[in-house]
Amino acid sequence: MDERGDGGAREASGRRARGELESDVLAALWAADGPLTAGQVRETLPGDLAYTTVLTILTRLHDKGMLVRRREGRGYAYEPARDEASHTAQCMHSLLEGGSDREAVLARFVSELSPQDEHVLQQLLSGHDARPEDGRPGRRS
Repeated sequence: MDERGDGGAREASGRRARGELESDVLAALWAADGPLTAGQVRETLPGDLAYTTVLTILTRLHDKGMLVRRREGRGYAYEPARDEASHTAQCMHSLLEGGSDREAVLARFVSELSPQDEHVLQQLLSGHDARPEDGRPGRRS
């Protein structure tokens, strides 16, 4: 597989890596101001994807409980069931649960945190709010 500059991976055939399109669709929906139709999602994604491909991904994400949808005309408009932070936290929790040595996984995770992330984690564990009103990590005054 070839590494892309943006951190994603593509197969040698130029196709997206497994799960990459789902991630791209979720990112487009998180960035949107409200629900999007399949056509609107398609317009935000790079490349020349078929409408049916985007619709299939939206349907799969809905079936997994990751999206909610509502009728809009003859189709649906989709939006994430959870915000991005909740989704990412759930992914992290699932990975932690799947490991055989929980302590080793946590120790490695913490050892690779940036100083800023380490500070935020320390604040959260000590019960202090690590996000001031401006949204940046740190302690409120």
